[in-house]
Amino acid sequence: MKTIKLLFVSFLALASFSACTNTVYIEDDYVEPSITLNQLIHSYELWYIDINQSTVNGNIPFMQIAFTLSFRNGTLYANNNMVGFGSNGNGYGIDVGYYDAYGSTLQLDHDLDGVWNFSVQQLGTNTIELYNYETDSSFVLRGYQRSTFDYDYVFYENIHYFLQEYEAWEKVYTSQEGAINDFDAENFLAFLSDGYGDTFLSSIDGNGTPVSNIYWDYEGIYEVLNVDGDVYAKVLTLDYDYLGNEYFELYVINDETVELYHPYSGTTYRFKGRGYIQYMRSANAKGKTSSEETRKLRVKENNRTFKAEEFKSLK
Repeated sequence: MKTIKLLFVSFLALASFSACTNTVYIEDDYVEPSITLNQLIHSYELWYIDINQSTVNGNIPFMQIAFTLSFRNGTLYANNNMVGFGSNGNGYGIDVGYYDAYGSTLQLDHDLDGVWNFSVQQLGTNTIELYNYETDSSFVLRGYQRSTFDYDYVFYENIHYFLQEYEAWEKVYTSQEGAINDFDAENFLAFLSDGYGDTFLSSIDGNGTPVSNIYWDYEGIYEVLNVDGDVYAKVLTLDYDYLGNEYFELYVINDETVELYHPYSGTTYRFKGRGYIQYMRSANAKGKTSSEETRKLRVKENNRTFKAEEFKSLK
């Protein structure tokens, strides 16, 4: 369909052509957008929610607990957990609702948190911004294909969430090597977040105690520190008032087992997760509660880095 646009050309811009203002008529063809919103969101299998580049002024729980979103044939998928990250749903995560795209609006109908509308703007080749007017919040999403997405990197960057995804961690192994130390008596650990800081609990209850019956003897602050130059190396600090800080090299054996090496005593401990917490719900779960009630929301990270020389000094 032909359209006519009216273009006003000023004297200053075209002084060499005319000493007065001219009216120029240009006839051209109307051009449809080269890509629709549906095509855009389907151009990548995974959209990683970059929470550090996002601006969250109001709670949108399902957006703040998800690490990735995927849009597949009208169904919305999300990776909400670090346990099983990269394997759940063949890397897509779990089914959490539905979506629809029209014009520049993306409507997400979450199974627990309801319907939310976002205005979508493309910021780059693989980057989009989802803006919600109701909360004046924007989320920056980066697109990847599953084959090129670094699941391991994201896992280790968010390993403190992994620790929070079990109700408790039970000690199942203590190496024979190493000097006797006070931590030998601790048989259970739990890692929590209250939205303001990360808290750990510990207990000397006997092995095999049901999680619901554990008496937590101590509560303190914990921190997972990065090691400069090695994204996969982590140091776990547990702040015991009466013992001081306990430092451990933290290794993930599998989705339910971690290993803690205590450099001061030379002892290695293994803990197994008890009571897995799946954020959101499984497809056949009964009852619906807000996803915010089952997990503290992700906030912008400001992880400290444990300097390499400090890390080596622990050994």
